[in-house]
Amino acid sequence: MSAVLYHGEPNGASLTVLAALAESGVTIECRHINLLAGERHTLSGVSESIALDLGIEGEGPVLVIDGEAMTESVFLAQYFDEAAGSAGLQPADAYARWEMMMWCRQITERLSPAAALLGNMANAQDAIAASPADAFEALSASIVSDDLRERWQDLHDGKIDAAQIADSEAKVVAAVERCEKQLADGREWLMGSFSIADLVTHSWLAGMQVLQGAAFAAAPLTHAWLARVAARPSVQAAFAKATVPDPLRAWAPGPEINRWG
Repeated sequence: MSAVLYHGEPNGASLTVLAALAESGVTIECRHINLLAGERHTLSGVSESIALDLGIEGEGPVLVIDGEAMTESVFLAQYFDEAAGSAGLQPADAYARWEMMMWCRQITERLSPAAALLGNMANAQDAIAASPADAFEALSASIVSDDLRERWQDLHDGKIDAAQIADSEAKVVAAVERCEKQLADGREWLMGSFSIADLVTHSWLAGMQVLQGAAFAAAPLTHAWLARVAARPSVQAAFAKATVPDPLRAWAPGPEINRWG
């Protein structure tokens, strides 16, 4: 079996998947790709590019197994956990697993688009806008998804929607408040036991500590929990794959915020 994980810098969806892979102990070749150069859309060995573009995460990681592309960080984390014969990233109890997946859905549908928008506006827009016209045209032509191509174009054109930014900031605040409430009973991890929910939530909130510090001002439990997740060997192993000094400032066009409300 041929298996390769293509990933960006350890932030957002790529951080989730790299940490989940390390937690699982599964051995898979990891290849860093430059998301801002559009390398995700021209992967070697992937014949159907549409398989890369229909996921909601935008420029998320891609696992290619025998030429078949698999996307979406939560699903890939589940895949690694199950390929390992259960590495403990998912509760064994059916109801507890449902709770975990509902939490992950909230994060991927509400927090991740908001974090991606704010992260891109702060850290990726200038680089995308500076792309030479011919290079950007070639990149755009390689993107099958109309929605994703529009997000690239908006960043290139410097399109700013003040209402979207305000809504995104509010969603970050709401996510922090939700974490604070969840941790209020003294639990160490979001679901009680460490799980994919901790990885995916940390992966989108860690970068927001850098950009939206005020959202965390009254959240000591969330601060401490973020530090616990960051200290796990699996997360440290993911950060070790960074090719830039501050991977939490590395963003690329992500989920389409209007789609998820």
